[in-house]
Amino acid sequence: MSDDYNMSMRKFLKQVGVTSQQAIDDAMRKAGSGVTGGKSYAATVILRIDGLDLEHRVEGTITGRDED
Repeated sequence: MSDDYNMSMRKFLKQVGVTSQQAIDDAMRKAGSGVTGGKSYAATVILRIDGLDLEHRVEGTITGRDED
């Protein structure tokens, strides 16, 4: 694999991880620990890449915040 490919892949995946965590943290904070504390939430991420006919789905569970 080329260095450019590796770097662009890592940069994209880091951006996805960091921005997704920030969005989830913000949503949990806004809802408040009284609502989210200990509750489980089904989460789904769908990755699409135009031109490659790729649609990849990841499903999991996130447990709510216990404190703000």
